[in-house]
Amino acid sequence: MAAPASPSVPPAPAGPAPTVLVMGAGSIGGWLGGRLQAAGAVVHFVGRPRMLQALQAQGLTLTDRDGGQWQLPAARLQLHPAVPEGLRPDLVLLCVKSGATAAAAAELIAALPAGTLVLSMQNGISNVDTAEAAAPGLTWLRGMVPYNVAELGPGQLHRGTDGQLAVQAHPGLAPWLDWFDTAGLTLALHEDMLPVQWGKLLLNLNNAVNALSGLPLRQQLLNADLRQCTAALISETLYLLKQAGIRPARLGAVRPGLLPVVLRLPTPLFRLLARRMLRIDDKARSSMADDLARNRPTEIDAIQGEVLRLATRLNLLAPCNARISQLVRAWSPRSQPMGGRSLRKFLNL
Repeated sequence: MAAPASPSVPPAPAGPAPTVLVMGAGSIGGWLGGRLQAAGAVVHFVGRPRMLQALQAQGLTLTDRDGGQWQLPAARLQLHPAVPEGLRPDLVLLCVKSGATAAAAAELIAALPAGTLVLSMQNGISNVDTAEAAAPGLTWLRGMVPYNVAELGPGQLHRGTDGQLAVQAHPGLAPWLDWFDTAGLTLALHEDMLPVQWGKLLLNLNNAVNALSGLPLRQQLLNADLRQCTAALISETLYLLKQAGIRPARLGAVRPGLLPVVLRLPTPLFRLLARRMLRIDDKARSSMADDLARNRPTEIDAIQGEVLRLATRLNLLAPCNARISQLVRAWSPRSQPMGGRSLRKFLNL
């Protein structure tokens, strides 16, 4: 049985436990599904062999920056290499990497009843569009995960930053609100998710900088040269969003338009004025850093790629985002981490 770190966790909502299918049991999928199972939901995890083998051997241990810890023994985990035949989940959480969205959607529509509610908890802007094109018979909702979850070891996931989940408002989510609250995953409902998704993507532009630096997230943000690189990526994107008439939502302590200003401050002043931004523990790193470290495909196309596609639609350029995309795509196991000055020079800053 899962053991929460504090006895103050509210009891599970009344009634039968609902069934959740996590499509993509990586860091985010493991965290969300694990917290829901710890709250009493029935959770099925579909994932890649590496992660499934780790969970079968070690179980799932979840920790967070606030000292919380939840443990799910391997024997209590329902793990699958593909969607189980005959499974009828009440809710699906789509947590695969963006490049796998179309294939995952096709697998879901082949296995699940029409109308099944699927909540995309992925990075990027266009995943639901891709999923709807591949599986129009399912009910697709947009979601956003604001915080960082790192894989510290086999079966060990750690939330290293803060934030509140955001999802597209839909009547089908009404029965789920109490369950997510009980799991410590309170949902903020939005009629229009596009500003929220762009607000998150602005922050995710730092993922490539973090990955190329080879540094933990907090240490990277305390490096003035690396912050200059992130500020340039965000400034470039804010200009494009203004031209497109898109106003990104504020997700953290700093308004989107002020992010480049704050990032360009001298480090002592940045440390003082960006205290909430720096509420990151030393274990946090970007998922892109994990991907480069394991020589896996990254989500650069779902992050910087979205910026470049927006620039193309506007008949404009985004040179900094194009150059850093080039660096990430060219990364190999022989590549060495880049210091701030080297990265600034490559970006022509």
